[in-house]
Formats: sequence, C-alpha cells, structure tokens
Amino acid sequence: MNRRLGVASGCLAGVSELDSLKYLKNAGFDCFFSGAYNLEQVAKLKEEGDKLGLDFEFIHAKWNYTDAMGGRFFMNEFWKPGLSYLPLFDATIEALDSAAACGIPGICQHITSGWVAPPACDIGFARFDALVEHAIKKGIKLTFENLRNYGLLAALLERYERVPEVGFCYDNGHEFCYTETVPFLDLWGKRTYFTHLHDNYGRDKEDPMKDADYHMLPFDGNFDFADMMKKLDKYGYEGALTLEVWQRDAYADMTPEAFAAHIYGLAQRVANAHH
Repeated sequence: MNRRLGVASGCLAGVSELDSLKYLKNAGFDCFFSGAYNLEQVAKLKEEGDKLGLDFEFIHAKWNYTDAMGGRFFMNEFWKPGLSYLPLFDATIEALDSAAACGIPGICQHITSGWVAPPACDIGFARFDALVEHAIKKGIKLTFENLRNYGLLAALLERYERVPEVGFCYDNGHEFCYTETVPFLDLWGKRTYFTHLHDNYGRDKEDPMKDADYHMLPFDGNFDFADMMKKLDKYGYEGALTLEVWQRDAYADMTPEAFAAHIYGLAQRVANAHH
C-alpha cells in the first residue's frame, strides 16, 4: 500500500513553520501536522499548504499551559475537580473549530500526563463527552494519543466505540519507551486515524521512571519499524506515516533542504520497512 508521508511542520531549525512548508514539499512530503490551533495561524498554514500541494493532515491540540503564577498544568487536570482543566478544554474546542473552518480532517489530543494518572471519574468523562459532542457537530475526527497511561485511554476508546469521529493516534515512540508490553495496534489498529513516528531506545533499564521519549529520527534508535508496518498493513491503516521529529543534536548544522531531504528518505524507509 502506498501511504502518504508527513511530518511536523515546525521540524526545521531556524525556519518559521510557514516557511518550512516549501522545503518539506520540495523534499517530497505529502502532508504535515501542526501544534497551531489559533484560527489565524491555522488558516495561514492551510492556505500555504494548499498553494504548494501539501495537505494539512491534523492539528495537535494543546496539552499543557503555564498560569500567571508560573504553575504548569497538564491533561491530568481533565480528571480532577475544579476549573484548572478549562484552558486546555477551551484550546481543544478552538482546535476543533479551526480544523472545521479550514477543512482539516482532525485533531489529536493527549488525555493524561505523567506516569500516574488520576482515577477514571464521571467528571472527566463528562468533559470528554463535551469534546466528542463538539467534534461530531463539527464533523471533525477527534483522536486520542497513547502516552504512559493505558487505562484511561482504553476507557475512552471503549466509551466512544460506536462514534466514527473518535479514533486513535498511534505514537510508536511512546509505546516503545513507556508501555512496550501494550500492543496498541493490535487493540486499535482498525481505529487508527493518525500516526506520530520517531525513535528511541525503549524503556530505560537503569531507571524505568526516566522519560526516555527522545523523539530521535527513525533508525537512530532501536524501534522495530518492520513489525509496526506489518501491523498497520494487517489492520488496513490507510492514513499517512507522519514523523514527529525536529532538527537538533547531530543534525543541527544541516541546511533546511538537506535535513528535509534526509527525513523524507527516512520516512520512505519506514514505509518500506517490511518489504
């Protein structure tokens, strides 16, 4: 199966997101995703992508914020009483609205943060119900991404099992370094709408609680891309293979053209890993 190849639009060092698109298109990419969710920014990216023939595949919704006192808040707030979840909730609604206004198929969202998530509770489910209702109303795919916590992701994907707008965003690197015993594609391969692809060395053997999510370029770590591609084929995934990587470390001095060409070659290697 010939799948489209995509990448994060902000992946080039020292180049604005908007200006990056031409380099990505010239390298051969078919599509991109962005963490921009404000309508003005999203519309500019979509317009530039359309001009170049580069599809805006999905928006990565906001998953953390800093308050006026410097406190940082993450998606676990969705499962706690109080109003600290609201900035993230409002930003996710905004992402759904921007996607709908610009003709972008969907968004992805984290649902928890850190190694330990709060317990499942009605207050959390009610908040996600509201997001799902909004996604249905707008005709936008709302996908949930795998992180460290498996239970709440399973609960939500089961809860919305009969809602075609709700699906799964598969992050191979998160699976490998956080939850390598959970076969996400065997569970939700048929409900996978988007992918985040990158590499690492798996869970840290010395310190299992270390965050080993390094977002390395494919084949710089030791993730088995061939096995992943077999599963994507097995479950009929037809979406793009989308890299979630950035230009840094050993690649920091490459020109934008060279880096874009390099990662496009890696995306092609991923696509052909099982042949």
